[in-house]
Amino acid sequence: MGKPTHMTKGDILNDLGFSRAQASSLRMKATIVEAILAEIERRGLTQRQLVDILDEYQPNVSNLLNGRIAKLSIEKLVYYADRLALRSRVEVRPAPKRKTPKAA
Repeated sequence: MGKPTHMTKGDILNDLGFSRAQASSLRMKATIVEAILAEIERRGLTQRQLVDILDEYQPNVSNLLNGRIAKLSIEKLVYYADRLALRSRVEVRPAPKRKTPKAA
């Protein structure tokens, strides 16, 4: 097995070229989707049941179940969480200071 061609030393989303705002949005979406999918699994819900519970079209439910978060807005995900009786909370705080390399 060969060596990896690129090693990340920080945030993978930054390495992929996402702005900080885009990366924050993706992280937020991923967190909400993770909670929603855990609740769906915990309750053993089918796709058909989710169409009714979420009051949503089947293709959108499929996007959710298949993790296609780019196709779903944060607002839509919060709506889904609410329909599943999950509580949402947003936390905004200062980012940690980045370490800068010392000059030799």
